[in-house]
Amino acid sequence: MIRLAATRDLDVILQVYDKARQFMRASGNMLQWVDGYPKRELLESDIEKQQLFVIEEDGVIHAAFAFILGDDPTYAYIEDGKWPNGKPYGTIHRIGTDGTMHGAVRMARDYALQFTDEVRADTHADNKPMQHTLTKNGFVRCGIIYLENGDPRIAYQYSKE
Repeated sequence: MIRLAATRDLDVILQVYDKARQFMRASGNMLQWVDGYPKRELLESDIEKQQLFVIEEDGVIHAAFAFILGDDPTYAYIEDGKWPNGKPYGTIHRIGTDGTMHGAVRMARDYALQFTDEVRADTHADNKPMQHTLTKNGFVRCGIIYLENGDPRIAYQYSKE
């Protein structure tokens, strides 16, 4: 089940993200989600904006992700490729699991597709498991985008059609 996250969920969500960071490090991804990212303050802001969601089973939260409808400023410029179309889109950010469930990207994608026909996501070049998962779930590599701090990310898009 996917639902909006609430402030009462924050401690569990932070634990989920801690497990996701541990998995990243164990998979050789040492540079993504450093210094405790995503921080509590960012998650509180996501909750306030109603763009943070949890995936739970039997009342237990196993995953979290942000879903944001509309233009993402970091996606305005793309190099080494292009976006397949200029249609309106939503973006999945900060998806992480506690490691006990599979299919979180598929579930988040399917949730997003209830609101838009185009879904974007990005990940670090060292995050090979996420690159594989995105591709396995129908996302197409489109090029390289840059975060606000200048860090590059591999950008993907899923198109419903």
